[in-house]
Amino acid sequence: MRTLILVSHPDIERSVVTRHLLQAARQAPDTTVRHLEALYGHDEHRIDVAAEQAAYAGVERVICVFPIHWFNLTPMLKAYLNRVWTWGWSHGPGGQALRGKTMQLVVSAGATAHTYSPQGVIHATMDEVLAPMKASALYVGMDYAAPLAFYGCVDVAAAQLDAIAHDFRALLAD
Repeated sequence: MRTLILVSHPDIERSVVTRHLLQAARQAPDTTVRHLEALYGHDEHRIDVAAEQAAYAGVERVICVFPIHWFNLTPMLKAYLNRVWTWGWSHGPGGQALRGKTMQLVVSAGATAHTYSPQGVIHATMDEVLAPMKASALYVGMDYAAPLAFYGCVDVAAAQLDAIAHDFRALLAD
């Protein structure tokens, strides 16, 4: 399955999990990887809309890899969606570019799984935190696959990192 992988992290050099997932993504067959901060820094005005839209050609699945950033997307991923998923391209009259593709989110969180539960600090599940992405995908005619979430990613032991990489590679091979 041809896959476009969008990776975003505000500080990839300090990342453990996202950096590891980025390396795994680059090794996966039939994938195009777009690391947003490597391409554009933190300047949303540098985003090459035409190049980014062209990256979706022939793709069946779009995977967004990012850490949960204040219970939301990273700033650059949000800016990317605002600039790239435009009226007339992704939605609206003539906007069919994403219709029928599958959206998959792969997220890491520093907090525990309990934090992302009705009993946790935020009284919300990861699915609820990611609901705007689900709504966006459905709005533009994409199928939405259940997210793959990794928790407690602040101090990641080698065994946990191996398990994360294994789960991600399995998702890519699916």
